Amino acid sequence: MRLALVVALLFAWAPALAHKPSDSYLTLYADGGALHGQWDIALRDLEYAIGLDADGDGVITWGELRARHADVAAYAFARLALRADGRPCRPKVREHLVDEHSDGAYAVLRFDANCIAPPLRTLEIAYSLFADLDPTHRGLVRVQHGTATASGVLGPDRPRLEVALGEASRLRQFFDYAREGVWHIWIGIDHVLFLVSLLLPAVLVFGGRGWEPAPRFAPVFWEVFKIVTAFTVAHSITLSAAALGLVALPSRLVESVIALSVVLAALNNLKPVVLARRWAVAFGFGLMHGFGFASVLADLGLPRDALLVSLVGFNLGVEAGQLAVVCLFLPAAFLARRHWLYRRLVFAGGSAAIALVAAAWMVERVFDLKLL
Repeated sequence: MRLALVVALLFAWAPALAHKPSDSYLTLYADGGALHGQWDIALRDLEYAIGLDADGDGVITWGELRARHADVAAYAFARLALRADGRPCRPKVREHLVDEHSDGAYAVLRFDANCIAPPLRTLEIAYSLFADLDPTHRGLVRVQHGTATASGVLGPDRPRLEVALGEASRLRQFFDYAREGVWHIWIGIDHVLFLVSLLLPAVLVFGGRGWEPAPRFAPVFWEVFKIVTAFTVAHSITLSAAALGLVALPSRLVESVIALSVVLAALNNLKPVVLARRWAVAFGFGLMHGFGFASVLADLGLPRDALLVSLVGFNLGVEAGQLAVVCLFLPAAFLARRHWLYRRLVFAGGSAAIALVAAAWMVERVFDLKLL
């Protein structure tokens, strides 16, 4: 238990990554020589950046936000630059609103930007919102020009996007969202820990004296294959259904069940209840993990044709990131399976630490608390 607590401290930074990553949603409409836009920015991110909760009661009211409208606009547009055909477009806010996304309340900035005489040919977007505060932040961008739609993902590692107006590059859109799928697996630590909890016992077999090293690699490989395939199929189903708007679940419920899945998977390693069909556990909880993945695409509100390209790219990116985790973990675990360090420190201690951290996530998600 002492070892588990020490390992758990190493995860102390994890709750910030265990929730839906920080995103903003920028939609631009090119109309003649002008741009019209809407920018949705999470209130929790703005509170962290500039402070909105004037009385410190933990609740941001409309009055508190309205009093800071000018500051919000100044902060945001100092970190967004728009250029049409190489010439700057200067945004001017015409309306401040508030909207609810799957993960909470967002400030909505509706704005206009006069550019140059039509027709507009190219639009360049330079984006640095929260780049100095959160390296995981992403800006999901949609550009509408007539019947054509282009989209992309911006962040500290990719601060610029150039769009040829009237030409929707589906290939670039596909690769943008495939890269984001890989990224969301690597920063979505609750998804990773669920998968790791299922992989930890894959190189062991449960016998009369407890967990023992698996004698051969082939059965280990096929066990992992079934688990990963079941998880992939399950979250692909719900990711697609949620992103296409066919099913919607409350964000708090989704995040709470995902945390619960990590707790149960880790505890099953310490006191086995499910041994023969762990792939069924991966499939069952994988359905809920798919809703967690879908929030990025669903909140962007892409038109159906653009959404399908983004959905396929994002889903394949998630699978690539997931396979990378498996490829890094499985060979090392198989080689170390006979050593007491693996069975005591990695398997038992790691499972206990994962269960403790995930239990903290679950409590804070259910009761909307901040424990770590």
